[in-house]
Amino acid sequence: MNLKRTILAFLLIAVTAFAFAGGGKEQSSASGGPVSIKVAAWDVGTSNFYPPLLEEFKKAYPNIDVELLDNPSADYTQKLTIMLNGGSDVDAFWIKDGDTTPGLAGRGQLADLTAYIQKDGINLSDYNGLAERFNMNGKTVALPARTDYYVLFYNKDIFDKAGVPYPSNDMTWTEWEQLAGRVTSGSGTNKVYGGFFHTWNACVQNWGVQDGKNSIMATDYSFFKPYYDMAVRMQKAGQLWDYGALRSGGIAYGSAFLQGNVAMMPMGTWFIATIVDRISKGEANIKNWGVATLPHPQGVQAGWTVGSVTPIAINQASKKKDAAWEFVKFATGDAGAKLYAAVFNFPARANSQTLAAIANQPGMPQGIMDALLVKNISLDRPYQDKVAEVNQMLGEEHSLIMLGEVTVDQGLANMAKRSKEIQGK
Repeated sequence: MNLKRTILAFLLIAVTAFAFAGGGKEQSSASGGPVSIKVAAWDVGTSNFYPPLLEEFKKAYPNIDVELLDNPSADYTQKLTIMLNGGSDVDAFWIKDGDTTPGLAGRGQLADLTAYIQKDGINLSDYNGLAERFNMNGKTVALPARTDYYVLFYNKDIFDKAGVPYPSNDMTWTEWEQLAGRVTSGSGTNKVYGGFFHTWNACVQNWGVQDGKNSIMATDYSFFKPYYDMAVRMQKAGQLWDYGALRSGGIAYGSAFLQGNVAMMPMGTWFIATIVDRISKGEANIKNWGVATLPHPQGVQAGWTVGSVTPIAINQASKKKDAAWEFVKFATGDAGAKLYAAVFNFPARANSQTLAAIANQPGMPQGIMDALLVKNISLDRPYQDKVAEVNQMLGEEHSLIMLGEVTVDQGLANMAKRSKEIQGK
């Protein structure tokens, strides 16, 4: 009898200890008892996105508490690396610089989300071609949360004065160049430029990677040639603001467009909020503006554009992956997308429902919804090793071409040679 009591007592102690330890598994999530997770983010105190996100998530998952670990934007990537390398108990995190994802995955710091995605029936095609970028060695290691992508901004008053129809959502780059020529006029202070390419190398080279087949990590950049030929040709014809004048004058793309003498400008969706704000404050000469889908290469369907993405991942070392997954799923799903859109941030899951919150904001131009509904977002910078070094080199060679110090062919040859050296090919 004493032996039986001893055994029963031992089993009771063991079961109790097992229960307090979480059954040997990670802490439960919404389906079980309360659990608290830590999520790394940046500029939490100045953002109007995080408070409603946490509020709505709490309503959906009352048993999961979320603590945001706030970091300054400028230091975020470095501090996240330190946290992960140092064994921090962070459970999930936004990846501010998407091209750092391969490095995090290579160090085994990103949990495989594949089983979660399959279990909950997440349709990766809802992310406009962005989710596939985070499939590494057969594992989905992050999900896209927000994005920015290139569209075409235009000044309606210039087109009205010239009696020329507005840009459409289905134009090739050749047709865009022709349209720019039709609305270019004047000289000096009365000059109206049909088009505007900002000084970033992306504002020529992006059109070469828009098809999703090419990449800035190439060692043959002949796919850039049609767009450099176009840029040089338009600059000589006075249809583009001179690159050298932009550089020497420190002219920003925002002030150039808002002063009212630029007819069309390809730029990222982040510029929309700036236009609305500046016009509402009376700080812009432009009043009537519009947005069209980015022009596309010949043979590429309308709605294909170029952009960047901010994903969310789960720490492989987290002991609360189930709860962290519920947060990642929420933040990257329809609910999170609508919250992003409500504060002028573009969700990666962009569709007519999630974009309506942006398109219906006060001050938005008519027809913007159709322009924003893209079919595919190709990454301007792929997630590969040494992409930063290659992009810097491409910027240097871009300047030489646009300043006329080398021909287009010479510049492309220099790019190829230097890319091979950087990548060790």
